[in-house]
Amino acid sequence: MWINILKKTERPQGLYAVEKVTLIYTALTTIIIFCMFRELQHPGEMLVGRAYIVVATFLLMYVFRLYPCRFTALLRIVVQMGLLSYWYPDTFEFNRHFENLDHIFASIEQFVFNGQPSIWFSNAYPRLLVSEAFNMGYFFYYPMIASVMIFIFIRRYGWFEKAAFIITCAFFLYYLIYIFVPVAGPQFYFPAIGFDNAIHGNFVAIGHYFNLHPQLSSGPGYQQGFFYSLVDASQQVGERPTAAFPSSHVGISTILMIIAWRANKNFFFCLAPIYVLLCAATVYIQAHYAIDAIVGFFSAFLMYYVASLLYKRFLR
Repeated sequence: MWINILKKTERPQGLYAVEKVTLIYTALTTIIIFCMFRELQHPGEMLVGRAYIVVATFLLMYVFRLYPCRFTALLRIVVQMGLLSYWYPDTFEFNRHFENLDHIFASIEQFVFNGQPSIWFSNAYPRLLVSEAFNMGYFFYYPMIASVMIFIFIRRYGWFEKAAFIITCAFFLYYLIYIFVPVAGPQFYFPAIGFDNAIHGNFVAIGHYFNLHPQLSSGPGYQQGFFYSLVDASQQVGERPTAAFPSSHVGISTILMIIAWRANKNFFFCLAPIYVLLCAATVYIQAHYAIDAIVGFFSAFLMYYVASLLYKRFLR
């Protein structure tokens, strides 16, 4: 296998499609930074970070030109996908300056379900086994992305670049929505207004509250559980009051399942239990309203379709 990875290959010498979409997103968010320069807390650092990404992208392309093989191709794509976690907190840096919209989405949730499923769900099943199962599903979000990409790289290498582009492009499309639709989700909004208000359907507009109060309280579930602790620790470090609508956890994992289905049916069915737990966990741990998860599911098919069309265009 390592011989095949290191064996030189004939490939186009220009930018990959996944690199092009990263540079486009970099340019779009750079424009937003300049438009909001006075409002942002550290616009200079954000611009410098983008400059590093541009330089690294072209540097890796040059490395590939020196030694064009699967390993250097893999390195280029892994770097771009690895940066997705870097781009996520930026959505909060932008949308924290808009008025929060959680009261609207919580009200829609109340109208559709006559209550708050995220509260019902976690209160109905606080037990260890249920809590751990859902938290395990939620924790395996990034390992699920990695497993699909590793499978495609090993078994369907011809699809690898396209799969990376579809996933990366979908992330960026979701991020653009998050920038302009500031919804934090129940895990931030309910503690901010008080759970009594949430239970009784009193959803207060909190304006720019999260601009000064981005802290996350521990979520529901069996707090002594192993996977609960992993999820809680990762959220305390990396989560921000942003990116609730639609759920990218549900959307991206659904796209992964589409890719897995097309690649290998057995692999699809192996991932299915984790996928179901992950989607349910988004509501159980109160990261999302139920409508976030529902729209996340259906938006995945649109994102997959749009990303596939863009991939064809970027290859021209």
